[in-house]
Amino acid sequence: MKKLLEGKTAIVTGASKGIGLAIAELFAEEGANVVLTARGQALLEEVTDRINATGGGKAIAVVADSTDPKAPKAVFERAIAEFGHVDIMVNNAGSGDMVAVEEASDEHFASIIELNLSGVFRFCREAVQHFIPRNEGRIINVSSVNATLPICGVAYTSTKGAVNTMTKNIAIRLSGTNIRCNAIAPGVTDTEAAAAWAAGEQEGGAVMLEFSDKYVNTTVPMTEPRDQAYAALYLASEMGKAVTGQVIQVDNGAFL
Repeated sequence: MKKLLEGKTAIVTGASKGIGLAIAELFAEEGANVVLTARGQALLEEVTDRINATGGGKAIAVVADSTDPKAPKAVFERAIAEFGHVDIMVNNAGSGDMVAVEEASDEHFASIIELNLSGVFRFCREAVQHFIPRNEGRIINVSSVNATLPICGVAYTSTKGAVNTMTKNIAIRLSGTNIRCNAIAPGVTDTEAAAAWAAGEQEGGAVMLEFSDKYVNTTVPMTEPRDQAYAALYLASEMGKAVTGQVIQVDNGAFL
């Protein structure tokens, strides 16, 4: 049976752990060559070696900081040098926060914007510039349920709402082509970041945490990183060939 991403090349940012790693692993299992990026070299190389040891598509590690304006071009150049082209761009790198509006400094707000929004924009722009001449490509942005139910920090939730809007804008720009742009919106997912959030240990503490019990169905199970990866696979493969400009919420119904 042919694998769903056979012969494709995917870039996944923030891929050394959590949802990004799950996406990279699944894409490689489905035959894609995967370029994993993250800031920490040791962990990035460790998980890349593990993916290569399991077979499937080839994985390479590229140390990159998504807040660096030069990163997208450098990552794409490395991917193209290694694999010839890029077919799928997954923007997963990001940071959560729980800083309430009255506590948010200009510096903090700007730093979250730079990673969660500006970095996504730059990788999207680089991807589109590569995809348009080929009339082929997939962009998948990792947003959050906080884009529509903003119960976490003011900076984080603002960036995720903006990512959803940017996703739709890019899809509109590319409508009628073979280039699609979508997003997945994870709910509470079993990752280190979610554990810190639940414990009130994310930046900003527990001021906003009380609103989770008020507005979220906390009785349903949290999702697994693999659940988010399956949604990304659907959007990256031919299964989702008629889907663009959409945000798929993956949360076990917790944020309904």
